[in-house]
Amino acid sequence: MVFNSLQFLLFFGIVTLSYFSLRWSGRWLLLLLASCYFYLIFVPKYILILFGTIVIDYIAGIWIENTKNPRNRKALLLLSLVANVGILAFFKYFNFIAENVEAVLHLLGNTRHIPRLGMDLLPGIILPIGLSFHTFQAMSYTIEVYRGNQKAERHFGIYALYVMFYPQLVAGPIERPQNVLWQFHEYFPYNWENVKEGLMRMAWGLFKKVVIAERLAMVVDPAYANISDHNGTSLWVATIFYSFQIYCDFSGYSDIAIGAAKVMGFTLMENFKSPYEAASISEFWRRWHISLSTWFRDYIYIPLGGSRVSPARQYFNRFAVFFVSGIWHGASWNFVIWGTLHGLYQTLAQIRDKFMEKRSIQVPTALWYRLFQVILTFGLVTLTWVFFRAVTLGDAYRVFKGLASISIHDTLQTPLNATEMWFSIALVAFMMWKEYRYFLIPTKKNGPFWTVFTLLILSCYFFGVFSSNQFIYFQF
Repeated sequence: MVFNSLQFLLFFGIVTLSYFSLRWSGRWLLLLLASCYFYLIFVPKYILILFGTIVIDYIAGIWIENTKNPRNRKALLLLSLVANVGILAFFKYFNFIAENVEAVLHLLGNTRHIPRLGMDLLPGIILPIGLSFHTFQAMSYTIEVYRGNQKAERHFGIYALYVMFYPQLVAGPIERPQNVLWQFHEYFPYNWENVKEGLMRMAWGLFKKVVIAERLAMVVDPAYANISDHNGTSLWVATIFYSFQIYCDFSGYSDIAIGAAKVMGFTLMENFKSPYEAASISEFWRRWHISLSTWFRDYIYIPLGGSRVSPARQYFNRFAVFFVSGIWHGASWNFVIWGTLHGLYQTLAQIRDKFMEKRSIQVPTALWYRLFQVILTFGLVTLTWVFFRAVTLGDAYRVFKGLASISIHDTLQTPLNATEMWFSIALVAFMMWKEYRYFLIPTKKNGPFWTVFTLLILSCYFFGVFSSNQFIYFQF
């Protein structure tokens, strides 16, 4: 079930009204059953995989808390992590590993074919939707219990709801147990301010998805589907448009998830903070997919030593984090290169900063320099998105080749006419202008709230592009 559908609108209305009509003892069960139904709509049989990881981590959390011997506690944590990562690796990386092993064997003269998951092996099996998200959320629970930052949850239903809470089940935010587990034990009475804030956030997220992201996709998708048929100018426009498409698509999902939870009284963590306003790659990652970047920081970067080690080790730690980040996003060398480039960007920036510090070179504080840094950062991020959007490395190479061949004589090749193109650019400018000025915080007066909310819904209805496209991050 996707958020940009009438099916979800009906689902959300029924679940929310039912939620407020029940006492606490019935609310958690309603939300758990609703979340199961929400997930079953995609591929029913995969809920068994999700249920299996829930049982494993629920038991592991209690055992870890009850075990006093440090070595045994660590062993239990490792067993839990191996189980989670093993399931993720099997479904997400089996074919990737098989393809690369087979390629190496062919280079060595061995023509053996290695079976592929979903084809030769277990036909019909595909990657369970949202597996990477709820796997990481489950892992954070056992890690925090092991660290002593979270008490093991004894209520199996509440723990299952922590993993399966429908607003953020499929594409995050990737929550931490300290933030949300206690909320499922609370009774949140109906609060009109929460409802207003949640509905406004949902409307804004839907606007970003169907009015902006899907409209930009009408330019991006044809260009990347037929790269050789498009000139340099068209590919540059498509690539820049993709930067805003993926932001509006993914942050739009997060807005709807946060808003749907807020209507019922739950507070989920923010996942985006105007990332294209960042003046460096490190700042970009403090603003982009915050729930994932902080997950990697807390559970990989800091345990590896973080910034408390030698410069060489810092470089290694950073590359390790972004290599894993690339792999997390997809079983493809495109994603590995995407993650590695972000690690390289940050390493070069650190080397530059140390050079400037050693020679007492002051960083300009003028507004023009900040603007220059923002534009440069956006440009670097946009170039890495090529690997994210291109289907294969060959496609990425052809895109970069096309970008390098830009000419002033190129004519723009898009399905949209000039008016539609300018309208798309205006929508992006409007989105950035409003979002940077905390548009998401609704007014306390009902009049302006209903005016803005109604305008957003009408804009979605009249200007929205309602296609069959799922949210981009559903594939992860």
